[in-house]
Amino acid sequence: MMMKKYILDMRVVENVRLHDRYCLLKLTDNKRLPEILPGQFVQVRVDGSDQIFLRRPISVNYVDKETNTLWLLVQIVGEGTRKMAERISGDTVNLILPLGNGFSAPAQNSGILLIGGGVGTAPLLFMGKMLKNSGFTPEFLLGGRSANDIMQIPEFEQFGNVYLTTEDGSAGEKGFVTHHSVLGKKKFDKIYTCGPRPMMMAVAKYAKNQNIDCEVSLENMMACGFGTCLCCVEKTVRGNVCTCTEGPVFNINQLKWQI
Repeated sequence: MMMKKYILDMRVVENVRLHDRYCLLKLTDNKRLPEILPGQFVQVRVDGSDQIFLRRPISVNYVDKETNTLWLLVQIVGEGTRKMAERISGDTVNLILPLGNGFSAPAQNSGILLIGGGVGTAPLLFMGKMLKNSGFTPEFLLGGRSANDIMQIPEFEQFGNVYLTTEDGSAGEKGFVTHHSVLGKKKFDKIYTCGPRPMMMAVAKYAKNQNIDCEVSLENMMACGFGTCLCCVEKTVRGNVCTCTEGPVFNINQLKWQI
């Protein structure tokens, strides 16, 4: 379904520094926010720099309809995201939204697991809310290098049980998400995942071996958001497609991954 796109000058309500490399921007608009689906993203114009010309794609972390706020979890990796992280309450941020296709709804009475790694946990919070509102009780499996790299745990806990893995063992079980003991204890019918590509490929392999329906949210470099620059092309069973328009969410059966 094609959704109408908007260019909005949104106001920063709050900028929460969660980590030395992560911040949470909470934005609002004078008008009611347009419909946004879990898994969709926005393109943020980077102001205040003569070196940045392209917008930055950021996953929608959360939408709070009661307060009319949109949350963006920003990982600070370069000049563009550093400028975004400098925004303070009252500043204006220009966005194009909503972009891409989001997660699909699961079948009723499904056992649902959402797996996220690093900043890839971002779209899963909004998805968790939508699932909870639809009568599901999802499980979350969140991973990171260390405890400092797993964010928003209290927010996730509002919507379901949360399990953790860290590579150094500083939180939850030591190891990768695909090694967590919950995978052997509970039955899941649907998996949604987002994070580093090697992690998602490992999750996809597990899901395929277990005959579990699985959707991944790709993090390909997306410069334009409209399928014109061809930066984000992904190989699929239908040929090469632009992740920004055909995704970023794909069922693993659509992808030509060696899993």
